[in-house]
Amino acid sequence: MPQTTSSPSINSIISRYNESFLQGAKAPLLYSQSAMDYTRFTPGMNMEQLMRASTVYVPVQSGMSIGTSTLSQTADLTPQSIYDATISISKTSRGEALQFSQQLKIESFDEFTANFYKIIGENCMESIEARAIDVALAGTFADRAAARASLDAGTAAHNASDAVFRRAAGLFASLRTPGWEGAGGPEWAVYCHPWVSHDIQEGGKVVYIGEYQDKGILLNWELGKIGRFKIVESPYAKVFFGAGADHDSAQATTLTTASNPLAASIVTGDISTNIAKGRLYNIGTEETSTTFYPMNEQFRALSAATTTITLNGQAANGGLKYAHAATEAVNNNDSAYTMLFAGPESLVMLYATDPENGDPDARAVPGVKGAAIVGPLKTGLAHQWDSLAWKWWGNFGLVAQKYLYRYEVSVSYEHST
Repeated sequence: MPQTTSSPSINSIISRYNESFLQGAKAPLLYSQSAMDYTRFTPGMNMEQLMRASTVYVPVQSGMSIGTSTLSQTADLTPQSIYDATISISKTSRGEALQFSQQLKIESFDEFTANFYKIIGENCMESIEARAIDVALAGTFADRAAARASLDAGTAAHNASDAVFRRAAGLFASLRTPGWEGAGGPEWAVYCHPWVSHDIQEGGKVVYIGEYQDKGILLNWELGKIGRFKIVESPYAKVFFGAGADHDSAQATTLTTASNPLAASIVTGDISTNIAKGRLYNIGTEETSTTFYPMNEQFRALSAATTTITLNGQAANGGLKYAHAATEAVNNNDSAYTMLFAGPESLVMLYATDPENGDPDARAVPGVKGAAIVGPLKTGLAHQWDSLAWKWWGNFGLVAQKYLYRYEVSVSYEHST
């Protein structure tokens, strides 16, 4: 296992505080709010029993035709036929770890220790959410304001509006998609990025969460409502960075030097001298279909000197969040933002009910089903290293295409940059 030494990690330390882990683990919870336990389909079986199989198959039954038979005094009724199908889900696992040296602990400040728990907690939840994204956004029940590669931030008709909600409401109502119980009927949610939410709010028809007369169930990141849809805005909502139309001043190149997390600048090809301060740029493989690259990211250019671009990104220091290899694409294309309309039963979830599994060094993570944190553990003959890890067993599955409706838009904010 690679060791984290004092040289590349002098500004970070492992935490020994479970509260810090939980703070990080809770932050990204988004799409999995629309996942229900698989036991909903399996009366008489608990999650522990379901997890014993590598793949679980659950039968789904059809209904009956509308009754038109009249009752005869001489002939009996003809029984109708019931048809069935199956829903299947296979379990998987995920886990990541950090390892740090005793020297690092000796040389570093105690308060940095808490941050490592938070970092690994966030990684735990982001990784589980990535599995939910793979299922939730790969469905074929989808529309776009325009073809993904043509989504133009400068075209108002390509941005989100309340008209999308009317379409989604009609689709869900006509397909009888289950929702949360609300006043007067079912309610659903739309999961979207804050820039999508910004365009929606510009229409002036949002009822904000503080104005609800009957709040009912409130979701993480819930902002308000339009009609029967809860608007759930989060920076963790899926964005296909750079997958939209070329910018009016199109620029595209690649990294010429690999970049590490926290990098506050990058080195690119020959477009750097034309970089516009304040403009948004994307790094990573363009997502043109259902193959997702969760470590694609976006940054704002601050300045450019020859081929070096200084930037503002998502990391704690304003740099890049992830590592990027040389030759990765860099462009200022418009992006395709997702609006995922869903209800409480849109996904199903399998998870380990006892992720600790008798391990005295493992602790289940409250609120993160199937996940446990392990450590810190002493390793090495001289116990010169500590390790900290998380692990998770489970998976997500799609109940039916009709339960998740994806709509892709551009955002007006990108046009202003």
